[in-house]
Amino acid sequence: MKTVYDFSLNDKKGNEVSLSQYKGKVLLIVNTATGCGFTPQYEDLEAMYHRLKDKGLEILDVPCNQFGHQAPGSDDEIHQFCTLKFGADFPQFKKSDVNGANELPLYTWLKEQKGFNGSYEAKLKAVMEKLYNEANPEPRKKDDIQWNFTKFLIDRNGNVIARFEPTADMKEVEKQVEAAL
Repeated sequence: MKTVYDFSLNDKKGNEVSLSQYKGKVLLIVNTATGCGFTPQYEDLEAMYHRLKDKGLEILDVPCNQFGHQAPGSDDEIHQFCTLKFGADFPQFKKSDVNGANELPLYTWLKEQKGFNGSYEAKLKAVMEKLYNEANPEPRKKDDIQWNFTKFLIDRNGNVIARFEPTADMKEVEKQVEAAL
């Protein structure tokens, strides 16, 4: 059976990074964007990372420009923005697709492990559906990533244990991360 350790990502310079280097860690894998309404979550993610990295947390940042073209910069520009504005110092990878014909194999697997559960607050559901449909010309698949800042929680054995949609309360995300640690 596959685990997250069977996959690789490219760093912002294009070098392949095996996720097996994170064996034994709890991972939070997040598709991000610099110009999104959820971008302030970088602040919460960075704070969580600093509180919990010594206990074994790694946050893996995968910038994505598929949702409203909200990550338009180069990999270096995205990195500079995140570092200067939010002090983000967790690993950041190459801007990549998380849905569709060019999606990362990692994201194909993540979505197979934990599909979309429709867990938006009722007041946000219609807005998120509209935004998704406007930003994505390809037909939606049931378990596609719906928007920027979808998070997958991986246990110390490399298995996906939770998926959090962008609207999830970051306190709840952190609570589940701490339980996994």
